[in-house]
Amino acid sequence: MSAAPKTRPVVPEGKAQYLITRQKPANEKGYVGYETIWTSFQKEVPYQTPKRP
Repeated sequence: MSAAPKTRPVVPEGKAQYLITRQKPANEKGYVGYETIWTSFQKEVPYQTPKRP
């Protein structure tokens, strides 16, 4: 068998302009997932009806 460690190394938080990636804790099977958080880059403006001619 290989001498690979049974646990995953802790990965630092990844940051991009609109995205943050975090490592989740391992579950009972040892699976480590990642959480992605998106920051909105569009502004939402309330709709206004146009003027009548």
